[in-house]
Amino acid sequence: MNKRRLRAVLGNLHKWLGLTLGLLFALLGITGSLLTFYPELDLVFHPEIRAGSPGAPLQLAPIVAALRAAEPGRAGPWRIELPRQATAPVTARYYKPAETAGRSFAPLIVSIDPATLAVSRRHFWGDDFFTWVYDLHYTLLLGDVGKTLLGGAAVAVLVLLSSGVWLWWPPAGGWSRALGIKSGAVWKRRIYDLHVKPGVYGLFLTAILTLTGLLLVVPAWFAPAIAALSPPTPYFQAGLAPVPGHAQISADDAARIARGRFPGADLRWLETPSNDKAVWRIRLCQDGEPGRRFPQTNVWIDAASGRIIAIRDPRQNSAGDTVLDWLHPLHNGEAFGLVGRLVVLIGGFLPLLALVTGVLRWRHKTAARAKKAAS
Repeated sequence: MNKRRLRAVLGNLHKWLGLTLGLLFALLGITGSLLTFYPELDLVFHPEIRAGSPGAPLQLAPIVAALRAAEPGRAGPWRIELPRQATAPVTARYYKPAETAGRSFAPLIVSIDPATLAVSRRHFWGDDFFTWVYDLHYTLLLGDVGKTLLGGAAVAVLVLLSSGVWLWWPPAGGWSRALGIKSGAVWKRRIYDLHVKPGVYGLFLTAILTLTGLLLVVPAWFAPAIAALSPPTPYFQAGLAPVPGHAQISADDAARIARGRFPGADLRWLETPSNDKAVWRIRLCQDGEPGRRFPQTNVWIDAASGRIIAIRDPRQNSAGDTVLDWLHPLHNGEAFGLVGRLVVLIGGFLPLLALVTGVLRWRHKTAARAKKAAS
């Protein structure tokens, strides 16, 4: 196939992929932008969950007691996220509530004011705006079928981006013109510049977001290849049965033991023992971890004896572990702090810009061809 023919084929491929996938790509970009700051936005839209200052170091045992008193019928474990902002509440998730047993992922979420220990909000995942947006972004509200569809769409978007780069790639000596924006251009040229140049400038970001999204939404497609190159470490599956009549260590004791193993690490989550598993799981964040909200330092502790029974230390990661640990922090920009999150927030609107300008260019070319055929 000669270069001219190849260009025509890739041009048609790019056009029809853009026209058919553009709306979905734009939807994923906008919802992704919303989710970049959704914990902070949730506080804005739900001021009733804003917490007062506890006035003293956070005590975990009273929080666990308040949670169990508020939901006495929940015998399974609770995963409790500690606040990262002064006005943020403690947020607890009960992952398998009977009320949402028919849904693939719909935990009960309870917000507690750490100062007063009062429950300020109670809802199920997907029943409020931001968790609904999360499900839309992650599954198209279609569960596992939606994940598969998104996986295929992400592959097609990577083809779309690659074909766009090939069509844009300038000849030797044409880089300044290809990267510059022509001043005083007519509106049709401006539409071209708005379609091509932001896509070129943001290509690396868009490709990273698409690729990490692909690996996050359909990890099973890539698990065999990652395992063949560098097997990830399996998570410890806690299975210690409770000892009847035996007292359990408190949440504060469990946190103290975990911090003793990882001094200086920031306590982020704790998972409580349940009726069938007498284990505390403490999740901490060490310096250098890319994910600050969902770090990968874990300590599992026997709730009866206080003995550490397993740890997960990212400093001992395999290459496969490291790849997996970076996916989510890269996808939401968290790996690079506030600047990274802002870049992802802005970058989420690039697909919408590409869709609008691409449709305008398509209509312009269609009208030009019709005019030429009529003359």
